[in-house]
Amino acid sequence: MHKRIDYYNKISPFINKPVIKIITGMRRIGKSTFLKLLMKRLLEDGVPEQQIVFINMESLRFSHIKNFNDLNIEVTAQHEKVKEKLYLFIDEVQEIEKWEKAITSFFSDGIADIYLTGSNAHLLSSELATLLSGRYIEIPIYPLSFREYSLFSDHEPSTQLFKEFLRYGGFPGIHHSEITDDVVFQYISSIFDTIVLKDVVKRNNIRNVALLEKIIYFLVDNMSSIFSAKSVADFLKKEHRSPGIETVYNYIQNLEAAYVIYRIPRYDLKGKRFLEVHEKYYLGEIGIRHALLGYTEESINVLLENIIFLELKRRGYSVYIGKLQDREIDFISEKEGKRIYIQVCYLLASDKTVEQEFSVLLDIPDNYPKYVMSMDDMWADDYKGIKRLNIIDFLRSEDDLI
Repeated sequence: MHKRIDYYNKISPFINKPVIKIITGMRRIGKSTFLKLLMKRLLEDGVPEQQIVFINMESLRFSHIKNFNDLNIEVTAQHEKVKEKLYLFIDEVQEIEKWEKAITSFFSDGIADIYLTGSNAHLLSSELATLLSGRYIEIPIYPLSFREYSLFSDHEPSTQLFKEFLRYGGFPGIHHSEITDDVVFQYISSIFDTIVLKDVVKRNNIRNVALLEKIIYFLVDNMSSIFSAKSVADFLKKEHRSPGIETVYNYIQNLEAAYVIYRIPRYDLKGKRFLEVHEKYYLGEIGIRHALLGYTEESINVLLENIIFLELKRRGYSVYIGKLQDREIDFISEKEGKRIYIQVCYLLASDKTVEQEFSVLLDIPDNYPKYVMSMDDMWADDYKGIKRLNIIDFLRSEDDLI
């Protein structure tokens, strides 16, 4: 098991501290393994095995735990047996009805140091966040970064390996089998079917699964493009389907909650406000696109955008799409009160491309750092104060941009 040290570094300051640790993210991106690594670390640090309680809600061993009362009986029985503070790990806690009632009770009584995982963004709904206010931290986990992919594959992070990463994405489980199109895409398809069935269809009682599938294919085919729920509804009308805009919007929200897609709002730099329409969507894992649509070299620009978006999220940035009059900035990224601007392209192959990518950054009326990222080899210096980065160099580096 690889340690995924970046996430361990984020959670380690809170081990044995009076906060609930909630680890969120899409199914099959390594949350369960991360819990096991944490438990292994506790054992190495001398915590007795009987004080560690692991409840995996995807295992039939725990099928008797249906609701908060069942959970309370299970955990309090173990606590009464060992007479010491527990280390409680619950995987896919959203499968337990009203789980938060038991968790807040354990926390208030001080009987356990608590670690939870969940595959649904509504796990921390506004009501629950209020209930747990000041008593929890969220650690989002994402698919493998390129640096992690190279560790899992046991190869140096080279250009050739990046092409493989671009094709297959970052589900950790692909490294347990042969890395070929047939094997990997079949594996990703099965994961995606499970996510859609368990975290979208079943959880939201969706009856029109055929319509949901049409919306999924539209979103995947148009990732990184600007559109709205209305434009999806208009497209479906051409396909002789007539869902209401509200239905389309609800289905998109359900996919967001399962971390299948991320909605990125647009920010108007001139008006200094967020726009309510024409946002962008990026996939939570690029391998899903290729499993559904196949891999094509023509899509490399949108794939690179998606990869940079996920990397920025991994590094703790808030990410927006920028609008400057009638032009677009790929990413406005903010962290700790600081901001950067980023343009992403495949190659700066012509003067026209250089003008297109750099000119909008040059026109931004502030002095925050500005970057153009591409697959070009590196140059000797920057361009009129705008920093140029090779995408692979950025992804394999741990240096922050701010």
